[in-house]
Amino acid sequence: MVGAAATVWPLVTQMNPDAATIAAGAPIEVDLTPIAEGQDIKVFWRGKPIYISHRTKKQIDEAQQAPLSSLKDPEADSARVKAGHDQWLVVIGICTHLGCIPIAHEGNYDGFFCPCHGSQYDSSGRIRQGPAPANLEVPPYTFVSDTKIQIG
Repeated sequence: MVGAAATVWPLVTQMNPDAATIAAGAPIEVDLTPIAEGQDIKVFWRGKPIYISHRTKKQIDEAQQAPLSSLKDPEADSARVKAGHDQWLVVIGICTHLGCIPIAHEGNYDGFFCPCHGSQYDSSGRIRQGPAPANLEVPPYTFVSDTKIQIG
């Protein structure tokens, strides 16, 4: 029996994706349970930093009440989050100006601040100030359950 298992095991493990495949874009799952309200984490998918923010009621209200006419790249907050999960924002953490990595919970809008050239994004990842031409990109993701998402 042990011999059979030893023979089959390499066959089974070879079917798992290797690190290069995962880096090339295999979906990743993220458990949201440990992320406290008002906190964010950074994970990596396809070699890109992904910010997952557990937004506060105040952050959600400010994002939803921002007049679209005041935005450089107008997009409603509801278009940037999943319905029924307004408290979760998932964005690619790469500034749309020159590709720097913005800092979370910085700047004038309680969102993201890019220290390279001063771009400021709000708590919905929308560009509010500075040279960046567009909002932070939202990667493809789905809720697997109320406490877990799959990115990719």
